[in-house]
Amino acid sequence: MTDGRERSASEPAAVDVLIVGAGPVGLTLANILGARGLQVLIAEERDVLIDYPRGVGLDDESMRAFQGIGLARNVEQHLIPNQILRFVNGNGELLAEMAPSRAQFGWPRRNGFVQPLVDAELLEGLARFDTVDVCWSTPMQSLREDGDGVVVELRDRGAPREVRARYVVGCDGGKSRTRHIIGTAFDGVTSSTRWLVVDLAHDPLGSPNSYVGADPERPYASISIAHGIRRFEFMLMDDEHDSEVDDIGFVRALLGLHIPRPEDAEIIAYRIYTHHSRIAGEFGRGRIFIAGDAAHLMPVWQGQGYNSGMRDAVNLGWKLAAVCSGQADPDLLTTYDAERRGHARAMIDLSTMVGRVISVRDKRLAWLRDRVLRSASALPALKRYILEMRFKPMPRYETGAVVPLPGKDSPVGRMFIQPEVVTENGRCRLDEALGSWFAVLCWNNDPTAVLDKPSVEAWRKIGARLVTVVPAAQVGRTSYGDDVTVVGDPGQLKAWFDAHRESVLFLRPDRFVAAAGIAQDASLLSTQLLSALRMEKYVADSPSGATAG
Repeated sequence: MTDGRERSASEPAAVDVLIVGAGPVGLTLANILGARGLQVLIAEERDVLIDYPRGVGLDDESMRAFQGIGLARNVEQHLIPNQILRFVNGNGELLAEMAPSRAQFGWPRRNGFVQPLVDAELLEGLARFDTVDVCWSTPMQSLREDGDGVVVELRDRGAPREVRARYVVGCDGGKSRTRHIIGTAFDGVTSSTRWLVVDLAHDPLGSPNSYVGADPERPYASISIAHGIRRFEFMLMDDEHDSEVDDIGFVRALLGLHIPRPEDAEIIAYRIYTHHSRIAGEFGRGRIFIAGDAAHLMPVWQGQGYNSGMRDAVNLGWKLAAVCSGQADPDLLTTYDAERRGHARAMIDLSTMVGRVISVRDKRLAWLRDRVLRSASALPALKRYILEMRFKPMPRYETGAVVPLPGKDSPVGRMFIQPEVVTENGRCRLDEALGSWFAVLCWNNDPTAVLDKPSVEAWRKIGARLVTVVPAAQVGRTSYGDDVTVVGDPGQLKAWFDAHRESVLFLRPDRFVAAAGIAQDASLLSTQLLSALRMEKYVADSPSGATAG
């Protein structure tokens, strides 16, 4: 291996994690694991990355994930941030608008992006890790789990190859061979409606925003993405056969409904898609897991297919890293299915519902829908609900790798905010101060003082960062323990703690609150959380002195 990205069939065939598929989910997962020093092999049946545009919407959670693997700045150059999405009817009248301005997780909530370019950044990021390799033209043939691992049969550029992995993750798409091998269901429906997707260079409209046309004559979408690319999507009628649609004249005729000179448009690619609403019966069995499209498929209308896959990668990634490094018992991995399934189902249901609303063909029903949506937008509270995308289900884990805290306002199981903070080295986003692994975060308290000595030593062994938040003016003027990170707050963190009773937070690597309480309960919470994380044995058996992430 010469560049950290490819390996020949003659090299050692034992890895911590074998990932099937070099799509965005597999690449993100490999970056997470590579950063923790794990031996990872990606087996990809294609000979190169997919180069045609697919996903076009990236959300704040995904950008936070890319920040966590050190690639946010690379990805950012391929985005249109704060993208506004307007829903219009067949007459072009505004029905609803999504233009969220908040950035509670540190990044804009809606971003248009060019998937092949972002995927290329994820691939290039793997070159940082000598322990991560990609094998192209290498389809997975079979999997066989035994007592202490998985034997994977590959076909490496035509030659048979056997690899032993401690764990396997199938990120191999909607037709996943991994899912088929573990024998789980893929329940749901496939829409009978087809859509033609057309990507144009040198955007003939030039507008920075995007539109979904709920036109009963022919529903459509017009989406601006980065680097001068515009995507059009058109619903196809039942009598429009694929052979007819796969004709440049037909494509340009549809474009002519929205741009003045379709013959001058530079078409990058066009493809026919069918929308699916499906979820796997299990996200894992034994040592074999599935993620992304292999685990769930959803219509495109909320732009959540790509982003749901990112959530899978981040959730499973830190857990695999903890187990493979010996910090956590393998039982921790069962929480992946428990935590991800419910939210994936909610996103499928939302995307399916929005698709049905958009795709109404009956003109009387369309008129009624338009009237209802316009009436809703006339009410300030409902308009804000839509505008700020408050309808989007946010993950909340009530079971799994958390210590549940009753109450609808409990922060436990929710993603923590990421405002800009002040450190002795200047201003930065919060996660940069928290590090890449676990963190114990206290408001105006020294974590080494509110936690008893065994708890402090336990989190030190795990490599957690101990953090105190103080008013910004106090940074550099207060004294805490040598290994306590002091973060200055310009105001957003204080506002968060003002709204919650809890003042001590235990944050997971995916920045979800794993446990929370008042300072006097911190040690008890620590013990309970280490149990929920299946880390008690590691804390008891390992020597102290781990380096904070």
